[in-house]
Amino acid sequence: MTQFGKQGWTPDRIENLDCKTYLITGTTSGTGLEAARILLSKGAKVVMLNRNANKSKDLIATFKNELGNNIDVSSIVMDLGEQASVKKAAAEVLEKVDRIDALMCNAAIAQVPSRKLTVDGWESQMGVNYFGHFTLQALLYPLIEKSKGRIVTVGSMGYDMGLKTIKFDDLNWEKGYTPNNAYSQSKLAQIMTIYELQDRIAKAGKTAVKAFACHPGSSRTNLINTSGGFMMKVIFGLMKMTPLTQAAENGAYPELMCATEDNLDQKAFYGPTGRSNWVGPVGAHHIEPHAKDKAVAKRLWELSEKETGVKWNF
Repeated sequence: MTQFGKQGWTPDRIENLDCKTYLITGTTSGTGLEAARILLSKGAKVVMLNRNANKSKDLIATFKNELGNNIDVSSIVMDLGEQASVKKAAAEVLEKVDRIDALMCNAAIAQVPSRKLTVDGWESQMGVNYFGHFTLQALLYPLIEKSKGRIVTVGSMGYDMGLKTIKFDDLNWEKGYTPNNAYSQSKLAQIMTIYELQDRIAKAGKTAVKAFACHPGSSRTNLINTSGGFMMKVIFGLMKMTPLTQAAENGAYPELMCATEDNLDQKAFYGPTGRSNWVGPVGAHHIEPHAKDKAVAKRLWELSEKETGVKWNF
């Protein structure tokens, strides 16, 4: 049973979102696409941050065809794997957008079969999933604060499937790289930083901003197809045919809830509450203590500001 009853949270709870603006990373497929569609259907303004300009253009046409020409949807090109691109996109957002009700950090790569580095020199999953979003959040924070908005990080149950800590002595996996461990660490870093951010916001006395961590469960998306290796594609392809996975639309519910629902507990972790937290009604559920290890989170934050050269302005 969740706080929203037996059915859990669903988008039926979202009221009219006229005059609200949502930024979403990674909307060209999967949960990001579904989240954008649902927000637009409720009257929100949606700004999509995607790597591929052509796919974004096609998607805008699809949404207009489906929801009418009056919807307010636009896109800005951003590659999370390149800090320069993230900084350029953030500057464009600040130029074009006058408020952010929620920044939804949804984009990710997963299970990259062999170790790759981003142009900035980080292991690719950490670079895209974690450092890219860290910089984006920091640069947009002043506008989010002015808007009394939210930061929503889409993590993964993968946070608990790897080393259960941050590998500070070898952040880029020069030794012992495995696709799963590197992915797991990037997702753990994302989630940890949200709880650390909550503490820093509270300490600065700036409680107008809310920060949430959630995950989509096991959803039928293109995530593994896009970046995973052959065996992962086969395994996940078979899993998609079983009740252990759910539609991408359901996978979007946790981030939509965190972006729109009032009176949520920021300290909670949100996602499906059914079997293994892969599927089922959406609500708050258990998070392992290592995701809230204060000493590790503080060290990670300081390292991240140093690595990205971006300081948060509380």
